Amino acid sequence: MNIYHIWSDLKPGTSDLEFTDAAIAYLDHLKRDGSLAGYRITRRKLGLGAEGLGEFHLMLEFPDLASLDSAFSHVATRKDPVESFHFAVNSKVTNLTFALYRDFPDDTRQRGEEKF
Repeated sequence: MNIYHIWSDLKPGTSDLEFTDAAIAYLDHLKRDGSLAGYRITRRKLGLGAEGLGEFHLMLEFPDLASLDSAFSHVATRKDPVESFHFAVNSKVTNLTFALYRDFPDDTRQRGEEKF
């Protein structure tokens, strides 16, 4: 599984529930589209977290990079309804940081070829 991470803060005046409602609507749309396998929305607790990472953390799960690319291509059309969903989330956040991780070990990693 490939996990696309997004950290962000909310823009001033944005309610936490406004943001999460918009994010859920957007991510559910991508999930119905078939490229997104699952997601989680989390919020920093007790002020604990790495410096520079936002208060909110979204984790989007894609079975492979082709699915991630398909989701990006779908959003890049900027056609409704996906553009409205994307704007509803993007307009509420600031200080964005992104990362892409994968489950490990996975089927890509070959065993027995390690060199020390």
